[in-house]
Amino acid sequence: MRQGLIDDNRSAWLEALPPYERLPALRGHVSADLAIIGGGITGVSTAWHLAERYPDRRIVLLEARGLGNGASGRNGGQVLNGINGVEPREATLAQRVFAATSAGIDIVEALAAASTIDCGFSRRGCLEVYTTEASAREAEARVATWRDWGLPMRWLAGNATGNAIGMHGIHGAVLDPTAGMVNCAALLRGLRPRLLARGVTVHEDTPVLRVEHGQPVILHTAEGSVRAAAVVVATNAYTPQLGLFTRGILPLHSHVVATAPLSAERWQQLGLEGFADDLDRIAYGGRMSDGRMLFGGGSNAAYTCSFGGSPVFPADAGARNFAAIEARMRGYFPGLADVPVTHRWTGPLAITFDRICSMGVTGPHRNIYYALGYSGHGLALGALAGRVLRDLYSDDHGPWQGLPFFQKRLPIIPPEPFRWLGYQLYTRLTGRSPRQR
Repeated sequence: MRQGLIDDNRSAWLEALPPYERLPALRGHVSADLAIIGGGITGVSTAWHLAERYPDRRIVLLEARGLGNGASGRNGGQVLNGINGVEPREATLAQRVFAATSAGIDIVEALAAASTIDCGFSRRGCLEVYTTEASAREAEARVATWRDWGLPMRWLAGNATGNAIGMHGIHGAVLDPTAGMVNCAALLRGLRPRLLARGVTVHEDTPVLRVEHGQPVILHTAEGSVRAAAVVVATNAYTPQLGLFTRGILPLHSHVVATAPLSAERWQQLGLEGFADDLDRIAYGGRMSDGRMLFGGGSNAAYTCSFGGSPVFPADAGARNFAAIEARMRGYFPGLADVPVTHRWTGPLAITFDRICSMGVTGPHRNIYYALGYSGHGLALGALAGRVLRDLYSDDHGPWQGLPFFQKRLPIIPPEPFRWLGYQLYTRLTGRSPRQR
């Protein structure tokens, strides 16, 4: 296996997959009952759920490259409960959010069982670790409240040497025993034969160049078009390139590294699967299915905002970013000083100003369905979105009304050049990520 994959920006998740031949690009003009733009977790889950409910309807999925090539194949691998940006203050909302996102994890588990490729799905829990005594005390109190509300989180005591948790400088951690890890790229590519068997038409290497609104919607591609009664937009950070949600989404490049595989004994000593810390520029990581340590975040250097909002990061850039991430990783895990970093890659995030995602239906003819803005928390929510959008397409809004993401209006992010300038100034002056609070 090649080392230090900065040259082609291929993630360790993708590198671990068996040979994959993309399906032919769309050529010519076709019609469909429903067209899905995007072959990530949101698009594939939506195709799966809709084909299950409506086996006689023609569903066409268009993916710009290969299934799982975007954020779904470049993420931290954690399948988590909760909605980024939402901190419920009362029991009813906390229970509803937990039930909804737990259903998302259940969907990932069911899709993993159906996948023709082993995606290494595990559900052994993930940690949120706390780096100060004060934040640890507050977290311990929150866990007591959550348990009173019937949520299964547990508090793990720690100390500054990390003896109880396996990380240096940690004062405690919240364990969600129901969370998990997955190679989402393997999951999605392994589901492709199942989608085809369900009658879904999949075209890869088919970027949508323009969306023509109307009844029907017309999706224009390089060599053809799709006329569809309804469209699902499942493109997350790439969505503004379609002329949609241009003022509500900030594409960010998230840089990630992975080490050579660790032994099972070493992982046992670390005592963790997936983890994230409590800092504003969150550091996160976990155990990949092949035994590697994945690590991302930890400072401003872990994220890059491109002028104009392009979700595509230059493949030959980012050396300083990766060096900063590796330094943070070795600070948390000094015992891994002898373990080399073998993979470095970048993936696109879709950030909203308040970090809360949105799922709903829009457009002048109310025939554009969407789920986006996961803000780095999208595996469980993206899988859940397939069920949400299926129900909205079926005009069954009831199960999702009152949840924070349902028809969420995204706060406005300033246009260029103020967007890029504001991001640069704020992050450099504060070391934090700009957001509406």
